[in-house]
Amino acid sequence: MDDINFLHQSFDGAQAANNFPPIVIVEDDTLLGMSLKKYLEHSLKLKVLLFSSAEDCLLEFAKNHPRENPFCLVSDISLENGSDGLLLIDILKEKGFEFVSIVMTGFASIETAIAATKKGCFHYLTKPFELENLKMLVIQALQTKLSTNLPVDIMNEGVNIFADGPRRMPSKLKIDRPTVEDTFEGMIGRSRIMKDVFERIIKVAKTDSTILIMGPSGTGKELVASAIHKLSNRHQKNRISVNCGAIPGELLETELFGHVKGSFTGAISNRKGRFELAQGGSIFLDEIGDMPALLQVKLLRVLQERQIEPVGSTENLPIDVRVIAATHRDLEKAVNEGKFREDLFYRLNVIPIRMPALKERREDIPLLISHFLDRFVSADRSNEISFASLTMDLLLGYDWPGNVRELENVIERLVILRGGNEILPEDLPAKIFRSNPLATQTYKTLFELPDLGVDLKQILSDIEDSLILQAMNRTRGNKNQASKLLTLNRTTLIEKMKKKNLEL
Repeated sequence: MDDINFLHQSFDGAQAANNFPPIVIVEDDTLLGMSLKKYLEHSLKLKVLLFSSAEDCLLEFAKNHPRENPFCLVSDISLENGSDGLLLIDILKEKGFEFVSIVMTGFASIETAIAATKKGCFHYLTKPFELENLKMLVIQALQTKLSTNLPVDIMNEGVNIFADGPRRMPSKLKIDRPTVEDTFEGMIGRSRIMKDVFERIIKVAKTDSTILIMGPSGTGKELVASAIHKLSNRHQKNRISVNCGAIPGELLETELFGHVKGSFTGAISNRKGRFELAQGGSIFLDEIGDMPALLQVKLLRVLQERQIEPVGSTENLPIDVRVIAATHRDLEKAVNEGKFREDLFYRLNVIPIRMPALKERREDIPLLISHFLDRFVSADRSNEISFASLTMDLLLGYDWPGNVRELENVIERLVILRGGNEILPEDLPAKIFRSNPLATQTYKTLFELPDLGVDLKQILSDIEDSLILQAMNRTRGNKNQASKLLTLNRTTLIEKMKKKNLEL
């Protein structure tokens, strides 16, 4: 009855004074409907009414709402009980209501998109979608279709978000080809944090100081090492790379320092080690944090004395090599835990360079996508791909635990498997697609604890039921696909459905 009372009060008084049309949501998924209602109320400070069916909307809202007073309708197309969302739009139009409509669907198709367009819908949203996108659409719908003068702070959020007209919601960042200023020795970056990395590389390259490159896997640490060598006075000599984590400990010593004939079984001749091969140039010790403790001692001696002792030899060989080391591990933490020598850490950490994770420089993602597309798309561009707006939002919002390497692999996969098409959210790998349907951070602001408290166990059970049913509906009953959306084992999902009597 609160919503009904509001109708009489607002349209007689507050509505006329503020001239802010209400937002009417018609959604039969209780959890999603409440989420949308709470979010729009909180972010737009407008009245939002929620109905679970078209019939409820007509009986409880349209019956009491003056036809000349506008409103914004946000409706699901497929409603389980009674009329669907598109029929509701027809009925409201026949009754002479002034409104703008945004429709939602979990089962997008060309036919429903065309039908929605013919109804004059302002926008067609495919679930899952970002709540931020819906908010922006509502702002634009109220401004452009209903000429509503919203508060300035709200209006500013909706300015210029439609570059190609009101039917397409573009991402905040679009694919952009890197300029000469964005490219540095094989690395791409326009963000301030990457510009700082480039500047540090230029400063240290001409010195012979030992460099320690730190950062998560896949951020391009080897590219940094290559750039330092290329810009150094040693660039005409060799740059030798060694992955200290990929070579077994018993073999790593001979790989680094070499051996003499007869020093062990199978040593049929003298062999130069990587340090000797890098003489006059640079050696890149990748994943230095994985080096065995015994070899840490020997490497420390090499750095201190600038000479090596091949395995089985009694003579020391002077070396002139610039050492560049890299690791994805937290070496300070490893030192505290006794897993890495403190004296070696300080010998290596003369000049540190930290490579940022990709999630720390999201503004570079569009540049990197463009760069990888140029690499993988064929010369005739026949397999070129484009990205739907929501797809770009998901790519920009994903945390990329594998960093630039993971992004490169995703773009290569999409070009191979979906070349020549627009990439939709469902075309993305499942871990990206499900990473942000309705973000956890958003949920934290949607539910407020009532003064009298709640039955937490029951609330959590209801949420679980709703998400399981949504996953099953979205996958049309395919339990394998639904279990992937929910990050559950298939057997676990089946057991939960049986226990909760949720069989479709």
